[in-house]
Amino acid sequence: MPELPEVEATRLSFADRITGAGIVAAWCGKPLRWPLGLPVARLAGRTVRGVRRRGKYLLVDLDTGLLLLHLGMSGSLSFGAGLPPRGAHDHFELTTTHGTLRLNDPRRFGAVVWVPDEDAPLARKLLGGLGVEPLSEDFDAAGFHAALKTRKAAIKQVLLAGDVVVGVGNIYASEALFLAGIRPTLSAMRLSRPRAERLRAAIRDVLSRALAAGGTTLRNYSNAVGERGNFQFEAKVYGRDGQPCRVCGAAIKAIRQGQRATFFCPNCQKT
Repeated sequence: MPELPEVEATRLSFADRITGAGIVAAWCGKPLRWPLGLPVARLAGRTVRGVRRRGKYLLVDLDTGLLLLHLGMSGSLSFGAGLPPRGAHDHFELTTTHGTLRLNDPRRFGAVVWVPDEDAPLARKLLGGLGVEPLSEDFDAAGFHAALKTRKAAIKQVLLAGDVVVGVGNIYASEALFLAGIRPTLSAMRLSRPRAERLRAAIRDVLSRALAAGGTTLRNYSNAVGERGNFQFEAKVYGRDGQPCRVCGAAIKAIRQGQRATFFCPNCQKT
């Protein structure tokens, strides 16, 4: 958390309003995952050209260079005029002619990095290994199945790795595997072409519905204008350990995979 739907919902909540804004001042608090990459005062005077997303990264295009923002495990952005005074967990701020953009991150696993362009070494390091965007036309059945055939790891772990398809994340991987009827522990290379196609369709369906719901709020997620997500009320398996499956009535099970919780129905996801 936050995962792709939360990051995209955050982007949509402020991108149009900050585009064209001039940066009046910038501020950095406690260090985040990586250094900013330039003296923070040098951001003043630049103009915001737009905000894009790549996987779980937000790319804030400036007239000179761009900022890569990652929300980490607990980060969130706020944007607007008249924000309250900074708190203990506020770590980065852009004051612009259209409002203030502020990053709050209690666990400080997030990042704000300036790079001159996407070909810069650090940008290539952070973005270059990311897989295909799941909601794009590039996420095709043939390419997805071919990539899975090269992976021996459990399919849930392959989805989380982000180098085959990016941004699925823990919640939505569990939900997509349930929708596709695939056991999360199954080796990725054992998926047939039809099952890989069902999983591809399930990933797109789950992420699209989550985005329409504004993402998932389990603890403190909200978008840049303070709106919470509602997909948690639609979840079929995630967070429902011991509760009856909404399809067959069997008890939902929880296991640990790679130190992450995985939820599945032992009846609907037999293999």
